[in-house]
Amino acid sequence: MSFSSNPLLYIIIAVLVVFTYVLYVRLIKIRNKVNESMADIDVQLKKRYDLIPNMLQMAAKFMEHEKTLMTELTNLRTKAMQNTFVGSPKEKMELENLLNQKLQEFKVSLENYPDLKSNQTMITAMQSMNEVEEHIAASRRFYNANVNELKNAVEIFPSSLIASMLGITYEKTPFFEVSEAERKPINSADYFK
Repeated sequence: MSFSSNPLLYIIIAVLVVFTYVLYVRLIKIRNKVNESMADIDVQLKKRYDLIPNMLQMAAKFMEHEKTLMTELTNLRTKAMQNTFVGSPKEKMELENLLNQKLQEFKVSLENYPDLKSNQTMITAMQSMNEVEEHIAASRRFYNANVNELKNAVEIFPSSLIASMLGITYEKTPFFEVSEAERKPINSADYFK
């Protein structure tokens, strides 16, 4: 039985080639979805970065005693804007968690300034910030879902073989997780000073 006289062998080879190509296309699509979701997070973070200076500028008139916190927020915002997911996703996530923690401290500090809390411009800015935070959370969920899909595709046979041949990994795309500071319980006394 020769190779050229066996059409079944051609069919098997053709099926294997098509199957390999389908797995390859799926892996590339998943990797691109992860990259797209990173870009979505960046868009939402840019909105946050744009809001922070406006809020700090309004608050500066009222919050003389909070200059250290406001300076930390400004410095973290600058660092976070300069750091990208492409450079180091893990470092970017750590900076964002730190910035988020300082924003929470800022919001708690606002409770001590009734005049500022009742300022219509500040109310609007805080509502905008809350909307942006919700969009960031949604973008993070989308990103995590895509990272999970990539992780599954890279680890589960047979696509794991294609992924290893192409060098597709998920190590450079860690999950967005809650920081240790965010895991701490909230002290309700902070809200009633």
